[in-house]
Amino acid sequence: MERQGAPLGPYRATKLWNEVTTSFRIGMPLRKHRQHLKKYSNCFTAVEAVDWLYDLLRSNSNFGPEVTRQQTVQLLRKFLKNHVIEDIKGRWGSENLDDNNQLFRFPATSPLKTFPQRHTEIKKTNTEYFSKNKDSIFKLRNLSRKTPKKRGLHFSQENTEKIHHERITNEDQENAPDNQEISQEDVEEVWRYIILIYLQTILGVPSIEELINPNQIIPQYIMYNMANTSKHGVVILQDKSEDLPHWVLSAMKCLANWPRSNDTNNLTYVGFERDVFKTIADYFLDLPEPLLTFEYYELFVNILGLLQPHLERVAIHALQLCCLLLPPPNRRKLQLLMRMISRMSQNVDMPKLHEEIGTRSLMINTFSRCVLCCAEEVDLDELLASRLVSFLMDHHQEILQVPTYLQAAVEKHLDYIKKGHVKNHGDGLVVPLPTYSYCKQISAKEFDEQKISTSQAAIAELLENIVRSKSLPVKEKRRKLKQFQKEYPLIYQKRFPTTESEAALFDDKPTIKQTMLNLRNSKLHSLRY
Repeated sequence: MERQGAPLGPYRATKLWNEVTTSFRIGMPLRKHRQHLKKYSNCFTAVEAVDWLYDLLRSNSNFGPEVTRQQTVQLLRKFLKNHVIEDIKGRWGSENLDDNNQLFRFPATSPLKTFPQRHTEIKKTNTEYFSKNKDSIFKLRNLSRKTPKKRGLHFSQENTEKIHHERITNEDQENAPDNQEISQEDVEEVWRYIILIYLQTILGVPSIEELINPNQIIPQYIMYNMANTSKHGVVILQDKSEDLPHWVLSAMKCLANWPRSNDTNNLTYVGFERDVFKTIADYFLDLPEPLLTFEYYELFVNILGLLQPHLERVAIHALQLCCLLLPPPNRRKLQLLMRMISRMSQNVDMPKLHEEIGTRSLMINTFSRCVLCCAEEVDLDELLASRLVSFLMDHHQEILQVPTYLQAAVEKHLDYIKKGHVKNHGDGLVVPLPTYSYCKQISAKEFDEQKISTSQAAIAELLENIVRSKSLPVKEKRRKLKQFQKEYPLIYQKRFPTTESEAALFDDKPTIKQTMLNLRNSKLHSLRY
Protein backbone atom coordinates (compact mmCIF):
# COMPACT_ATOMS: atom_id res chain seq x y z
CA MET A 1 0.00 0.00 0.00
CA GLU A 2 2.87 2.34 0.69
CA ARG A 3 4.94 1.69 -2.40
CA GLN A 4 2.41 0.74 -5.03
CA GLY A 5 -1.09 1.95 -5.77
CA ALA A 6 -3.70 0.77 -8.19
CA PRO A 7 -2.20 0.19 -11.66
CA LEU A 8 -2.71 2.79 -14.35
CA GLY A 9 -5.64 2.17 -16.63
CA PRO A 10 -9.40 2.66 -16.87
CA TYR A 11 -11.56 2.99 -13.75
CA ARG A 12 -8.59 3.75 -11.58
CA ALA A 13 -10.73 5.50 -8.95
CA THR A 14 -12.74 2.29 -8.52
CA LYS A 15 -9.54 0.27 -8.26
CA LEU A 16 -8.23 2.61 -5.58
CA TRP A 17 -11.52 2.31 -3.68
CA ASN A 18 -11.24 -1.48 -3.72
CA GLU A 19 -7.60 -1.27 -2.65
CA VAL A 20 -8.33 1.02 0.30
CA THR A 21 -11.39 -0.90 1.49
CA THR A 22 -9.55 -4.22 1.25
CA SER A 23 -6.56 -2.88 3.19
CA PHE A 24 -8.89 -1.41 5.81
CA ARG A 25 -10.85 -4.64 6.19
CA ILE A 26 -7.69 -6.75 6.49
CA GLY A 27 -5.62 -4.46 8.66
CA MET A 28 -8.09 -2.77 11.02
CA PRO A 29 -7.64 -4.27 14.53
CA LEU A 30 -10.77 -5.80 16.08
CA ARG A 31 -11.37 -6.40 19.78
CA LYS A 32 -14.02 -6.58 22.47
CA HIS A 33 -15.79 -3.41 23.56
CA ARG A 34 -18.32 -2.66 26.27
CA GLN A 35 -21.19 -0.28 25.64
CA HIS A 36 -24.27 0.27 27.80
CA LEU A 37 -23.32 -2.63 30.10
CA LYS A 38 -23.14 -4.99 27.16
CA LYS A 39 -20.09 -6.60 25.54
CA TYR A 40 -19.49 -6.69 21.77
CA SER A 41 -16.73 -8.73 20.14
CA ASN A 42 -14.87 -8.21 16.84
CA CYS A 43 -15.68 -4.52 16.55
CA PHE A 44 -13.99 -1.13 16.75
CA THR A 45 -14.81 2.44 17.73
CA ALA A 46 -15.06 5.28 15.22
CA VAL A 47 -12.02 6.92 16.85
CA GLU A 48 -9.95 3.76 16.39
CA ALA A 49 -11.06 3.52 12.75
CA VAL A 50 -10.18 7.16 12.08
CA ASP A 51 -6.73 6.72 13.66
CA TRP A 52 -5.93 3.60 11.64
CA LEU A 53 -7.32 4.80 8.31
CA TYR A 54 -5.70 8.23 8.74
CA ASP A 55 -2.24 6.65 8.98
CA LEU A 56 -3.01 4.36 6.03
CA LEU A 57 -4.05 7.21 3.72
CA ARG A 58 -1.11 9.44 4.65
CA SER A 59 1.37 6.66 3.87
CA ASN A 60 -0.24 5.97 0.48
CA SER A 61 1.38 7.89 -2.39
CA ASN A 62 -2.01 8.23 -4.11
CA PHE A 63 -3.29 10.46 -1.30
CA GLY A 64 -0.19 11.83 0.43
CA PRO A 65 0.69 13.29 3.83
CA GLU A 66 -1.67 16.24 3.52
CA VAL A 67 -4.77 14.12 4.11
CA THR A 68 -6.66 15.64 7.04
CA ARG A 69 -8.44 13.87 9.85
CA GLN A 70 -11.73 15.40 8.74
CA GLN A 71 -11.26 13.93 5.24
CA THR A 72 -10.67 10.55 6.88
CA VAL A 73 -13.96 10.90 8.77
CA GLN A 74 -15.69 11.75 5.48
CA LEU A 75 -14.29 8.61 3.87
CA LEU A 76 -15.48 6.46 6.78
CA ARG A 77 -18.93 7.94 6.27
CA LYS A 78 -18.72 6.76 2.66
CA PHE A 79 -17.75 3.32 3.99
CA LEU A 80 -20.88 3.29 6.15
CA LYS A 81 -23.06 4.46 3.26
CA ASN A 82 -21.70 1.76 0.90
CA HIS A 83 -21.85 -1.01 3.54
CA VAL A 84 -18.11 -1.42 3.87
CA ILE A 85 -18.84 -1.13 7.60
CA GLU A 86 -22.02 -1.14 9.70
CA ASP A 87 -22.86 -0.09 13.21
CA ILE A 88 -23.02 -2.65 15.99
CA LYS A 89 -26.75 -3.16 15.36
CA GLY A 90 -26.25 -3.86 11.67
CA ARG A 91 -27.44 -0.47 10.39
CA TRP A 92 -25.84 1.14 7.32
CA GLY A 93 -26.77 3.30 4.30
CA SER A 94 -26.50 6.66 6.05
CA GLU A 95 -23.45 8.81 6.81
CA ASN A 96 -24.14 9.01 10.54
CA LEU A 97 -20.56 8.65 11.77
CA ASP A 98 -18.46 11.01 13.86
CA ASP A 99 -15.02 10.94 15.45
CA ASN A 100 -16.25 9.38 18.69
CA ASN A 101 -16.64 6.07 20.55
CA GLN A 102 -19.57 4.76 18.52
CA LEU A 103 -19.07 1.04 17.76
CA PHE A 104 -18.85 -0.42 14.24
CA ARG A 105 -18.07 -3.78 12.67
CA PHE A 106 -17.47 -5.35 9.27
CA PRO A 107 -20.42 -6.99 7.47
CA ALA A 108 -20.26 -10.44 5.94
CA THR A 109 -20.72 -9.04 2.41
CA SER A 110 -17.83 -7.99 0.17
CA PRO A 111 -17.00 -4.26 0.11
CA LEU A 112 -15.53 -4.37 -3.41
CA LYS A 113 -17.11 -2.36 -6.20
CA THR A 114 -17.65 -3.88 -9.64
CA PHE A 115 -16.31 -2.17 -12.73
CA PRO A 116 -18.90 -0.54 -14.99
CA GLN A 117 -19.31 -1.76 -18.55
CA ARG A 118 -17.29 0.04 -21.20
CA HIS A 119 -19.49 2.32 -23.29
CA THR A 120 -19.93 0.95 -26.78
CA GLU A 121 -20.18 4.49 -28.08
CA ILE A 122 -16.61 5.20 -27.05
CA LYS A 123 -15.36 2.04 -28.72
CA LYS A 124 -17.25 2.97 -31.86
CA THR A 125 -15.85 6.49 -32.02
CA ASN A 126 -12.33 5.17 -31.45
CA THR A 127 -12.72 2.75 -34.35
CA GLU A 128 -14.10 5.48 -36.57
CA TYR A 129 -11.25 7.79 -35.61
CA PHE A 130 -8.50 5.39 -36.61
CA SER A 131 -10.24 4.09 -39.71
CA LYS A 132 -10.95 7.65 -40.88
CA ASN A 133 -7.26 8.48 -40.84
CA LYS A 134 -6.28 5.40 -42.78
CA ASP A 135 -6.68 7.29 -46.02
CA SER A 136 -5.27 10.57 -44.76
CA ILE A 137 -1.86 11.99 -45.57
CA PHE A 138 -0.31 9.90 -42.84
CA LYS A 139 -1.47 6.83 -40.99
CA LEU A 140 -1.80 6.51 -37.23
CA ARG A 141 0.04 3.40 -36.20
CA ASN A 142 -1.13 1.08 -33.46
CA LEU A 143 -0.17 3.16 -30.45
CA SER A 144 0.67 0.12 -28.38
CA ARG A 145 3.67 -0.86 -30.51
CA LYS A 146 7.17 -0.21 -29.30
CA THR A 147 5.87 1.65 -26.27
CA PRO A 148 7.84 1.12 -23.07
CA LYS A 149 5.59 -0.45 -20.47
CA LYS A 150 7.65 0.72 -17.54
CA ARG A 151 7.12 4.05 -15.93
CA GLY A 152 9.99 6.09 -14.59
CA LEU A 153 10.82 7.73 -17.91
CA HIS A 154 11.97 11.25 -18.44
CA PHE A 155 12.43 13.40 -21.49
CA SER A 156 15.86 14.17 -22.86
CA GLN A 157 15.49 17.65 -24.34
CA GLU A 158 18.43 17.13 -26.70
CA ASN A 159 16.82 14.09 -28.28
CA THR A 160 13.63 15.83 -29.32
CA GLU A 161 15.42 16.81 -32.51
CA LYS A 162 16.11 13.18 -33.50
CA ILE A 163 13.74 11.53 -35.98
CA HIS A 164 13.56 7.84 -36.75
CA HIS A 165 13.04 7.38 -40.49
CA GLU A 166 11.28 4.06 -41.09
CA ARG A 167 10.04 2.59 -44.36
CA ILE A 168 11.80 5.29 -46.32
CA THR A 169 14.41 4.23 -48.81
CA ASN A 170 16.86 6.32 -50.74
CA GLU A 171 14.83 5.63 -53.86
CA ASP A 172 11.71 7.03 -52.20
CA GLN A 173 13.59 10.19 -51.27
CA GLU A 174 14.89 10.70 -54.80
CA ASN A 175 11.45 10.27 -56.37
CA ALA A 176 9.54 12.25 -53.76
CA PRO A 177 8.26 15.73 -54.70
CA ASP A 178 9.95 18.75 -53.16
CA ASN A 179 6.84 20.06 -51.46
CA GLN A 180 3.49 18.56 -50.69
CA GLU A 181 0.36 20.49 -49.83
CA ILE A 182 -0.60 20.32 -46.16
CA SER A 183 -4.09 21.41 -45.19
CA GLN A 184 -5.16 22.89 -41.88
CA GLU A 185 -6.91 19.62 -41.11
CA ASP A 186 -3.63 17.77 -41.62
CA VAL A 187 -1.86 20.14 -39.23
CA GLU A 188 -4.49 19.57 -36.57
CA GLU A 189 -4.27 15.79 -36.97
CA VAL A 190 -0.50 15.97 -36.49
CA TRP A 191 -0.99 17.82 -33.21
CA ARG A 192 -3.50 15.20 -32.07
CA TYR A 193 -1.25 12.35 -33.13
CA ILE A 194 1.90 13.74 -31.49
CA ILE A 195 0.26 14.39 -28.11
CA LEU A 196 -1.37 10.93 -28.10
CA ILE A 197 2.00 9.31 -28.70
CA TYR A 198 3.67 11.34 -25.98
CA LEU A 199 0.92 10.68 -23.44
CA GLN A 200 0.92 6.94 -24.03
CA THR A 201 4.70 6.76 -23.78
CA ILE A 202 4.87 8.80 -20.58
CA LEU A 203 2.04 6.93 -18.85
CA GLY A 204 3.30 3.56 -20.09
CA VAL A 205 -0.18 2.16 -20.75
CA PRO A 206 -0.78 -0.51 -23.42
CA SER A 207 -3.37 1.68 -25.15
CA ILE A 208 -4.14 5.35 -24.59
CA GLU A 209 -7.73 4.64 -25.67
CA GLU A 210 -8.34 3.10 -22.23
CA LEU A 211 -7.93 6.54 -20.66
CA ILE A 212 -9.15 8.97 -23.29
CA ASN A 213 -11.18 8.91 -26.44
CA PRO A 214 -8.94 10.40 -29.18
CA ASN A 215 -11.93 12.35 -30.48
CA GLN A 216 -12.02 14.21 -27.16
CA ILE A 217 -8.72 15.86 -28.02
CA ILE A 218 -9.38 19.14 -29.80
CA PRO A 219 -6.21 20.23 -31.64
CA GLN A 220 -7.39 23.84 -31.85
CA TYR A 221 -7.27 24.08 -28.04
CA ILE A 222 -3.70 22.80 -27.96
CA MET A 223 -2.56 25.15 -30.70
CA TYR A 224 -4.26 28.13 -29.05
CA ASN A 225 -2.81 27.34 -25.62
CA MET A 226 0.65 27.05 -27.14
CA ALA A 227 0.54 30.27 -29.16
CA ASN A 228 -1.49 32.81 -27.16
CA THR A 229 0.28 33.47 -23.89
CA SER A 230 1.50 36.47 -21.92
CA LYS A 231 5.12 36.98 -20.92
CA HIS A 232 4.28 35.07 -17.74
CA GLY A 233 2.93 32.11 -19.73
CA VAL A 234 -0.75 32.76 -18.90
CA VAL A 235 -3.25 32.17 -21.72
CA ILE A 236 -4.63 35.37 -23.26
CA LEU A 237 -8.26 35.11 -24.37
CA GLN A 238 -9.39 37.01 -27.41
CA ASP A 239 -13.02 36.63 -26.40
CA LYS A 240 -13.15 38.55 -23.12
CA SER A 241 -16.64 37.24 -22.36
CA GLU A 242 -15.02 33.87 -21.59
CA ASP A 243 -12.58 35.41 -19.13
CA LEU A 244 -12.96 35.73 -15.37
CA PRO A 245 -15.24 38.62 -14.37
CA HIS A 246 -13.40 41.83 -13.56
CA TRP A 247 -14.42 41.73 -9.90
CA VAL A 248 -13.04 38.17 -9.52
CA LEU A 249 -9.74 39.14 -11.16
CA SER A 250 -9.47 42.16 -8.85
CA ALA A 251 -10.20 40.02 -5.80
CA MET A 252 -7.62 37.39 -6.82
CA LYS A 253 -5.02 40.07 -7.48
CA CYS A 254 -5.73 41.56 -4.07
CA LEU A 255 -5.05 38.30 -2.18
CA ALA A 256 -2.20 37.16 -4.42
CA ASN A 257 -0.28 40.37 -3.70
CA TRP A 258 -1.36 40.85 -0.08
CA PRO A 259 -0.58 43.27 1.53
CA ARG A 260 1.26 45.02 -1.31
CA SER A 261 -1.85 45.32 -3.49
CA ASN A 262 -2.91 48.90 -4.09
CA ASP A 263 -6.52 47.82 -3.70
CA THR A 264 -6.04 47.34 0.05
CA ASN A 265 -4.63 50.78 0.85
CA ASN A 266 -7.94 52.29 1.92
CA LEU A 267 -9.45 49.19 3.53
CA THR A 268 -9.42 49.10 7.29
CA TYR A 269 -12.22 46.88 8.57
CA VAL A 270 -11.33 43.61 10.28
CA GLY A 271 -12.06 40.49 8.28
CA PHE A 272 -11.85 42.12 4.84
CA GLU A 273 -9.47 39.45 3.53
CA ARG A 274 -11.92 36.70 4.56
CA ASP A 275 -14.74 38.38 2.67
CA VAL A 276 -12.57 38.66 -0.45
CA PHE A 277 -11.56 35.00 -0.18
CA LYS A 278 -15.18 33.90 0.19
CA THR A 279 -16.10 35.90 -2.93
CA ILE A 280 -13.44 34.09 -4.96
CA ALA A 281 -14.34 30.69 -3.55
CA ASP A 282 -18.05 31.16 -4.26
CA TYR A 283 -17.31 31.98 -7.91
CA PHE A 284 -15.16 28.90 -8.55
CA LEU A 285 -17.44 26.57 -6.61
CA ASP A 286 -20.41 27.70 -8.71
CA LEU A 287 -18.76 26.77 -12.04
CA PRO A 288 -20.83 24.24 -14.01
CA GLU A 289 -17.94 21.78 -14.32
CA PRO A 290 -14.41 21.43 -12.87
CA LEU A 291 -11.52 23.26 -14.50
CA LEU A 292 -9.99 19.96 -15.66
CA THR A 293 -13.40 19.06 -17.20
CA PHE A 294 -15.45 15.91 -16.63
CA GLU A 295 -14.23 14.17 -19.79
CA TYR A 296 -10.57 14.20 -18.72
CA TYR A 297 -11.26 12.89 -15.20
CA GLU A 298 -9.95 9.38 -15.91
CA LEU A 299 -6.80 10.78 -17.50
CA PHE A 300 -5.88 13.00 -14.54
CA VAL A 301 -6.74 10.32 -11.96
CA ASN A 302 -4.24 8.02 -13.66
CA ILE A 303 -1.53 10.64 -13.39
CA LEU A 304 -2.01 10.52 -9.61
CA GLY A 305 -0.25 7.16 -9.79
CA LEU A 306 2.90 8.99 -10.82
CA LEU A 307 2.95 11.35 -7.82
CA GLN A 308 5.82 9.60 -6.08
CA PRO A 309 9.27 11.05 -5.28
CA HIS A 310 11.15 9.00 -7.88
CA LEU A 311 8.50 9.68 -10.58
CA GLU A 312 8.05 13.39 -9.94
CA ARG A 313 9.57 14.53 -13.24
CA VAL A 314 7.41 12.07 -15.17
CA ALA A 315 4.28 13.38 -13.44
CA ILE A 316 5.22 16.98 -14.27
CA HIS A 317 5.66 16.15 -17.97
CA ALA A 318 2.38 14.21 -18.04
CA LEU A 319 0.43 17.03 -16.39
CA GLN A 320 2.09 19.56 -18.68
CA LEU A 321 0.68 17.76 -21.72
CA CYS A 322 -2.73 17.04 -20.22
CA CYS A 323 -3.28 20.67 -19.22
CA LEU A 324 -2.71 21.67 -22.85
CA LEU A 325 -5.84 19.71 -23.76
CA LEU A 326 -8.05 22.04 -21.72
CA PRO A 327 -10.25 24.68 -23.32
CA PRO A 328 -8.31 27.98 -23.21
CA PRO A 329 -10.72 29.62 -20.70
CA ASN A 330 -10.29 26.65 -18.34
CA ARG A 331 -6.52 26.70 -18.67
CA ARG A 332 -6.40 30.43 -17.94
CA LYS A 333 -8.62 30.06 -14.86
CA LEU A 334 -6.45 27.17 -13.64
CA GLN A 335 -3.26 29.18 -14.13
CA LEU A 336 -4.55 32.21 -12.25
CA LEU A 337 -6.06 30.11 -9.46
CA MET A 338 -2.89 28.08 -8.89
CA ARG A 339 -0.76 31.21 -8.88
CA MET A 340 -3.03 32.87 -6.31
CA ILE A 341 -3.33 29.97 -3.86
CA SER A 342 0.38 29.20 -4.14
CA ARG A 343 1.29 32.77 -3.23
CA MET A 344 -1.26 32.90 -0.44
CA SER A 345 -0.06 29.65 1.14
CA GLN A 346 3.52 30.96 1.25
CA ASN A 347 2.69 34.49 2.37
CA VAL A 348 3.65 34.92 6.03
CA ASP A 349 1.85 38.29 6.09
CA MET A 350 -1.49 36.78 5.10
CA PRO A 351 -3.95 37.05 8.01
CA LYS A 352 -5.46 33.83 9.24
CA LEU A 353 -8.45 32.96 7.06
CA HIS A 354 -9.75 30.09 9.20
CA GLU A 355 -9.78 29.55 12.93
CA GLU A 356 -8.79 25.88 12.89
CA ILE A 357 -6.73 25.08 9.77
CA GLY A 358 -3.75 26.73 8.09
CA THR A 359 -3.83 28.67 4.85
CA ARG A 360 -2.38 25.90 2.67
CA SER A 361 -4.85 23.28 3.91
CA LEU A 362 -7.67 25.77 3.47
CA MET A 363 -6.68 26.40 -0.16
CA ILE A 364 -6.59 22.69 -0.95
CA ASN A 365 -9.84 21.85 0.84
CA THR A 366 -11.68 24.80 -0.72
CA PHE A 367 -10.68 24.50 -4.37
CA SER A 368 -9.97 20.79 -4.90
CA ARG A 369 -13.51 19.93 -6.01
CA CYS A 370 -13.66 22.79 -8.52
CA VAL A 371 -10.41 21.56 -10.10
CA LEU A 372 -11.08 17.80 -10.34
CA CYS A 373 -14.23 15.76 -9.86
CA CYS A 374 -16.24 13.15 -11.71
CA ALA A 375 -19.60 13.75 -13.36
CA GLU A 376 -20.92 10.80 -11.37
CA GLU A 377 -20.52 10.52 -7.61
CA VAL A 378 -17.16 8.95 -6.79
CA ASP A 379 -16.39 8.22 -3.15
CA LEU A 380 -12.67 9.04 -3.36
CA ASP A 381 -13.14 12.27 -5.34
CA GLU A 382 -12.22 14.61 -2.50
CA LEU A 383 -9.03 12.77 -1.52
CA LEU A 384 -7.86 12.34 -5.12
CA ALA A 385 -8.58 15.96 -5.98
CA SER A 386 -6.76 17.20 -2.87
CA ARG A 387 -3.68 15.19 -3.80
CA LEU A 388 -3.64 16.59 -7.33
CA VAL A 389 -4.23 20.21 -6.27
CA SER A 390 -1.42 19.95 -3.73
CA PHE A 391 0.98 18.83 -6.47
CA LEU A 392 -0.27 21.48 -8.89
CA MET A 393 0.29 24.18 -6.27
CA ASP A 394 3.90 23.17 -5.78
CA HIS A 395 4.75 22.79 -9.49
CA HIS A 396 2.25 25.06 -11.26
CA GLN A 397 4.88 27.25 -12.92
CA GLU A 398 6.50 24.31 -14.69
CA ILE A 399 3.33 22.31 -15.35
CA LEU A 400 1.44 25.24 -16.88
CA GLN A 401 4.25 26.52 -19.09
CA VAL A 402 4.40 25.81 -22.83
CA PRO A 403 6.53 22.71 -23.63
CA THR A 404 8.94 23.73 -26.39
CA TYR A 405 9.80 20.13 -27.25
CA LEU A 406 6.21 19.51 -28.36
CA GLN A 407 6.29 22.41 -30.81
CA ALA A 408 9.62 21.15 -32.18
CA ALA A 409 8.26 17.62 -32.65
CA VAL A 410 5.20 18.87 -34.55
CA GLU A 411 7.29 21.10 -36.82
CA LYS A 412 9.65 18.23 -37.63
CA HIS A 413 6.73 15.95 -38.38
CA LEU A 414 5.06 18.48 -40.66
CA ASP A 415 8.33 19.09 -42.46
CA TYR A 416 8.70 15.35 -42.85
CA ILE A 417 5.31 15.11 -44.54
CA LYS A 418 5.79 18.24 -46.62
CA LYS A 419 8.92 16.82 -48.22
CA GLY A 420 6.88 13.90 -49.48
CA HIS A 421 8.42 11.05 -47.52
CA VAL A 422 4.99 9.39 -47.48
CA LYS A 423 4.47 8.18 -51.05
CA ASN A 424 1.13 6.41 -50.62
CA HIS A 425 -1.73 7.40 -48.35
CA GLY A 426 -1.67 4.03 -46.61
CA ASP A 427 2.04 4.07 -45.82
CA GLY A 428 2.96 3.98 -42.14
CA LEU A 429 4.94 6.75 -40.58
CA VAL A 430 6.86 6.93 -37.35
CA VAL A 431 6.42 10.20 -35.50
CA PRO A 432 9.57 12.01 -34.37
CA LEU A 433 9.80 10.98 -30.74
CA PRO A 434 12.40 11.90 -28.14
CA THR A 435 14.61 9.17 -26.78
CA TYR A 436 13.66 8.06 -23.29
CA SER A 437 15.95 6.82 -20.59
CA TYR A 438 14.87 4.87 -17.57
CA CYS A 439 15.21 6.27 -14.12
CA LYS A 440 17.84 4.65 -11.97
CA GLN A 441 16.42 2.07 -9.61
CA ILE A 442 16.78 3.12 -6.00
CA SER A 443 17.00 1.11 -2.82
CA ALA A 444 14.33 1.00 -0.15
CA LYS A 445 16.47 3.23 2.07
CA GLU A 446 16.85 5.82 -0.68
CA PHE A 447 13.13 5.66 -1.34
CA ASP A 448 12.37 6.38 2.31
CA GLU A 449 14.77 9.31 2.25
CA GLN A 450 12.95 10.72 -0.78
CA LYS A 451 9.54 10.03 0.68
CA ILE A 452 9.21 13.58 2.04
CA SER A 453 7.05 15.03 -0.67
CA THR A 454 7.47 18.36 -2.38
CA SER A 455 4.46 19.61 -0.47
CA GLN A 456 6.38 19.10 2.76
CA ALA A 457 9.28 20.97 1.24
CA ALA A 458 6.91 23.83 0.52
CA ILE A 459 5.78 23.77 4.16
CA ALA A 460 9.41 23.90 5.24
CA GLU A 461 9.89 26.85 2.91
CA LEU A 462 6.94 28.56 4.58
CA LEU A 463 8.65 28.12 7.93
CA GLU A 464 11.79 29.73 6.51
CA ASN A 465 9.74 32.65 5.24
CA ILE A 466 8.39 33.19 8.75
CA VAL A 467 11.87 32.94 10.25
CA ARG A 468 13.46 35.36 7.78
CA SER A 469 10.61 37.87 7.67
CA LYS A 470 11.75 41.29 8.85
CA SER A 471 8.31 42.88 8.62
CA LEU A 472 6.72 40.66 11.28
CA PRO A 473 6.79 42.04 14.84
CA VAL A 474 8.55 39.78 17.32
CA LYS A 475 5.31 38.98 19.13
CA GLU A 476 3.54 38.06 15.90
CA LYS A 477 6.48 35.97 14.74
CA ARG A 478 6.47 34.04 18.04
CA ARG A 479 2.73 33.42 17.64
CA LYS A 480 3.09 32.15 14.07
CA LEU A 481 5.99 29.89 15.04
CA LYS A 482 4.02 28.46 17.93
CA GLN A 483 1.10 27.77 15.61
CA PHE A 484 3.43 26.19 13.04
CA GLN A 485 4.99 23.98 15.72
CA LYS A 486 1.54 22.76 16.71
CA GLU A 487 0.49 21.88 13.15
CA TYR A 488 3.83 20.54 11.81
CA PRO A 489 5.88 19.37 14.82
CA LEU A 490 8.32 17.19 12.86
CA ILE A 491 9.25 19.91 10.37
CA TYR A 492 9.57 22.41 13.20
CA GLN A 493 11.81 20.09 15.21
CA LYS A 494 14.04 19.55 12.20
CA ARG A 495 14.48 23.31 11.83
CA PHE A 496 14.92 23.94 15.57
CA PRO A 497 16.40 20.75 17.03
CA THR A 498 17.29 22.41 20.36
CA THR A 499 15.86 25.16 22.52
CA GLU A 500 19.12 27.06 22.02
CA SER A 501 18.63 27.20 18.24
CA GLU A 502 15.12 28.51 18.77
CA ALA A 503 16.29 31.10 21.29
CA ALA A 504 19.01 32.28 18.92
CA LEU A 505 16.34 33.38 16.44
CA PHE A 506 15.20 36.12 18.84
CA ASP A 507 18.65 36.73 20.38
CA ASP A 508 17.29 35.51 23.67
CA LYS A 509 20.02 35.11 26.24
CA PRO A 510 18.83 32.76 28.93
CA THR A 511 19.36 34.31 32.31
CA ILE A 512 20.90 31.96 34.87
CA LYS A 513 19.95 32.83 38.37
CA GLN A 514 22.70 32.67 40.95
CA THR A 515 22.30 30.01 43.54
CA MET A 516 21.30 31.00 47.02
CA LEU A 517 24.72 29.90 48.28
CA ASN A 518 26.32 32.69 46.32
CA LEU A 519 23.99 35.33 47.71
CA ARG A 520 25.80 35.70 50.98
CA ASN A 521 25.62 39.08 52.55
CA SER A 522 27.43 40.31 55.60
CA LYS A 523 24.31 42.06 56.82
CA LEU A 524 22.47 38.76 56.90
CA HIS A 525 25.16 37.24 59.08
CA SER A 526 24.87 40.10 61.53
CA LEU A 527 21.29 39.15 62.24
CA ARG A 528 22.46 35.98 63.96
CA TYR A 529 24.15 37.83 66.80
